[in-house]
Amino acid sequence: MAAERTVLAWVRTALGFMASGVAVVYVSKDVTHPLLSTLGLLMVGLGCAIAILGGRRYQRAITALRDGGEMPGPSHVMYLIIAIVVLAIAIAIALVAGT
Repeated sequence: MAAERTVLAWVRTALGFMASGVAVVYVSKDVTHPLLSTLGLLMVGLGCAIAILGGRRYQRAITALRDGGEMPGPSHVMYLIIAIVVLAIAIAIALVAGT
């Protein structure tokens, strides 16, 4: 049951990133900085990557539970956290520079 809750959290996070990316693209029409629209599209892409990563981790966890193997490690999660932080900083800079 925990694996199912975890994959649902990944999906919820992915949908949040995709929705936020769409919102940034629409907000960027009001801000003059041209990079903001690209950053919004990157957020949508990152949301897709989060969904894929969550699905892969779910499959690996289910296989590990069923066959008694090793559970997936946190290495991909750290890369995801770094990407989120870099993207958030870039959006903040673009918003400040565009106003």
